Amino acid sequence: MRFYAIGDIHGQLEKLKAAHLRIEADRQRIRDEWAPVIHLGDLVDRGPDSRGVIEFLMAGIEGGAPWRVLKGNHDRMFAEFVREAKEDDRLFSGLSYLHPRIGGNETLASYGVTRGLLGRDRDLWRKAATAVPEAHLDFLEALPLFHHTAELLFVHAGIRPGIPLEDQEEDDLIWIRDGFLDDPTDHGVIVVHGHTPVDEATHFGNRVALDTGAGFGGPLTAAVFEGRRAAVLHDGGRIALTPP
Repeated sequence: MRFYAIGDIHGQLEKLKAAHLRIEADRQRIRDEWAPVIHLGDLVDRGPDSRGVIEFLMAGIEGGAPWRVLKGNHDRMFAEFVREAKEDDRLFSGLSYLHPRIGGNETLASYGVTRGLLGRDRDLWRKAATAVPEAHLDFLEALPLFHHTAELLFVHAGIRPGIPLEDQEEDDLIWIRDGFLDDPTDHGVIVVHGHTPVDEATHFGNRVALDTGAGFGGPLTAAVFEGRRAAVLHDGGRIALTPP
């Protein structure tokens, strides 16, 4: 079965629309209207229009598009901050959701929530709790953690090697790096993930990394998977991704 996948979006609505145009062009070439599109999470933070990204995806799904959206760590951080001003335990010491490295301020700004000259974090949270629609939070909180087929596992960050899928912890599925990125073992499926930026989409043999840094000014990658075969979509067509 054929699947499309899109890496970490991070509030880049125009890049997301362009990625879908590349997918649509590929659909036209191969005459496949209904192959699912898996979005690998991190819809929000850093980019200029996180609200627009959420609305675009919600509207597409409600309109019957064969899109699936997975939960990323930034999606959880945003929802938890707005719900209860909660900070994720996995953040490095000294960082908060509103730290410039995380990009939460850009997400809140897309909802019209800004700090002001002397604003405090608590004031910003109160504004966000009013400004962010309940439907957006419900959408983010309900996102699945993975999509699994016989040959592929789509997930935001990765897996804890050697642990059955049903026993994987959410923190690992949306946060893991150490213990996964450096593990060369065969997982039984190709793990397709984002979370950790790479210069270009890369096939490592047991996993495919698709986060090409859209949140830091890089491109947003769309790829197609047919069984275990993978290719990146460009304006001119496909470029095969092959393991080393």
